[in-house]
Amino acid sequence: MTSNVTSSSLGTAQVPMTGDTTTARTLPMWRTGLFACVAAAVATTVAAAVARGAGVPLKIDGEAIPLLGFTQLTLLFSAIGVLLAVALRRWAASPKRMFLTVTIALTALSIVPDLLISATVSTRLTLIATHLTAALIVIPLVAGRLPVRTR
Repeated sequence: MTSNVTSSSLGTAQVPMTGDTTTARTLPMWRTGLFACVAAAVATTVAAAVARGAGVPLKIDGEAIPLLGFTQLTLLFSAIGVLLAVALRRWAASPKRMFLTVTIALTALSIVPDLLISATVSTRLTLIATHLTAALIVIPLVAGRLPVRTR
């Protein structure tokens, strides 16, 4: 099965349509990854700001968590997730499956410290919510760019 892909300056090209094929209309992994990282960082920062505005004391051991900390850490760990996807795309027999398995496990592990810290229940729940928010944005976007199988 083929599909016509049209570009204003290049004309029409025939592209085979399979589950693992990307067309000219899909974004490269780095763009998808960048978008996912920025969207997750914005979402977690906004969630933290809303929680703080609602009276949640975003403090661990009495020290306030800066809103910019949510932005920075989300960008960092989301970027690590994107780099993981790039590596798996190249070396894993089933990149999408492996990415989903690893990132879901890492998301679950990221919640463990939130359960153990010295903070209020509302702070803990907010931190857990921000981890899940970032994961719900980054994982599906990046996984959607990975092939089911490479071999």
